[in-house]
Amino acid sequence: MRRQGFQGATFCEHAPLPHSFVDPTPEQDSGMSLAQLPHYLEDLQQLKKEYEHHFTINIGLEVDFIEGYEEETKELLDEYGHKLDDAILSVHFVKTKDYYHCIDFSEQAFQLFYEQAGSVERGVRRYYETVTNSIHANLGRYKPTRIGHPSLVRKFQRNFALPNDEAWLLQVLHQIKAYNYAIDANGAGTIKPKCLEPYPPTFILNEATKQRIPLVYGSDAHHPTGIAQGYETLRTFSLGSPTLY
Repeated sequence: MRRQGFQGATFCEHAPLPHSFVDPTPEQDSGMSLAQLPHYLEDLQQLKKEYEHHFTINIGLEVDFIEGYEEETKELLDEYGHKLDDAILSVHFVKTKDYYHCIDFSEQAFQLFYEQAGSVERGVRRYYETVTNSIHANLGRYKPTRIGHPSLVRKFQRNFALPNDEAWLLQVLHQIKAYNYAIDANGAGTIKPKCLEPYPPTFILNEATKQRIPLVYGSDAHHPTGIAQGYETLRTFSLGSPTLY
């Protein structure tokens, strides 16, 4: 990573999901188990000390906002938040009626989501409503203040006729500004063949820059080979220290 010009990075593994929440993905592995969390924190603490004179390592988590599970999420953050240097708040699970959809898991999962929402437009609107609710949510003193990949609903946009979501994205931006939060400038979408743009898209990043909303590059790597994915697209923006997750 030093060879790529990075002086430091945050490791943001997916936090444990609320214990009473049923992960709708087939392997039910959208977050680490609660039993794994102490080991994860200990391992990163060791790495942080080992490389402290060479490379800055921040200990982080990507925390899911799931409507209806705010209290359990707050309890997790209350217990472990003081051990974190950094964190991201993301929306992957969106509720329609009585079912939660992991909207980015697959095209089939996204199709089921919009069918149950009643239309693609209603599904996309429901996603942005959920992102807005995540910004407003009371998750306690350790609530993450950087919003993860806030246009994730566009992941399969080349295979679905998505509505124009500019107004919804700008509304999300307005709320992020009002709360003095930051944005995860996520490069993963640039290599997703059905997306081919960062999350959020560059016109929103330009607007965020005008409004002086902090942007932090996120690789969303999930593997060492993805550490700098999308960085060339995003490096023209004023970015904080990178996040690997």
